[in-house]
Amino acid sequence: MDTMSENVISLRNVTKIFSDFPVLHELTFDIKRGSITTLLGFSGAGKSTLLKHILGLLKPTSGDVIVLGQNVVALEGTALKEFRQNFGMLFQYAALFDSLTTFENVAFPIREFTDFTEEQVEQKVSELLTSVNLSDKTYYKLPSELSGGMRKRVGLARALALQPAIMLYDEPTTGLDPITTKMVNELIVQTAKNNRARKMTSVIISHDIKATLQISDYIAFLHRGRVVEYLPSAEFKKSSNPLVREFVDL
Repeated sequence: MDTMSENVISLRNVTKIFSDFPVLHELTFDIKRGSITTLLGFSGAGKSTLLKHILGLLKPTSGDVIVLGQNVVALEGTALKEFRQNFGMLFQYAALFDSLTTFENVAFPIREFTDFTEEQVEQKVSELLTSVNLSDKTYYKLPSELSGGMRKRVGLARALALQPAIMLYDEPTTGLDPITTKMVNELIVQTAKNNRARKMTSVIISHDIKATLQISDYIAFLHRGRVVEYLPSAEFKKSSNPLVREFVDL
């Protein structure tokens, strides 16, 4: 079997209702292992809600969310906490600990969830920061002393600390200047390449259509809680779906 074609995430008829309003509506689609898949759509389409279901932060009103062979809907307590260790997350604004240095931010999950010796922690942190192109000059700086782009790099290094099977990016370039945006997009692609051997899957929420077409393997377009188009990137930009065309041609 071609493991690259396996589905690492499968959603089946997922509906989520908040106060009688369906945010996700009978949503069904799969995300392939080892791919970079981007979720596109106008504000309010349900992208962030979908991501929260994949992480098990929300449970559907109905339907199933199968991730890494487990039905997330059935997970509770310790099992759910352990399940979430399969994920890395790069938040919109990096979400670093303000009082910790670059080194300490990246070391935090390693110390928290592994039994590494301090020497092993130091080696692992150094490898992670090197992988996102940060020199040792940044190791003992606080987040307030770093540029926006550097904070993103540190956030990514921390997210990769436990070798996640799935890497999630929530609007990773929001609020960044064009040069930093380009750097972050290149970093996402490079990170995927660096982790290709272990078939890490990347899922991105984005509004940046130009970058999405350049960096994604697959694109899912959400509208009113449904996936209305889901195609390989090369085919997506040629889609005749009027909702997709309205978004792409903006």
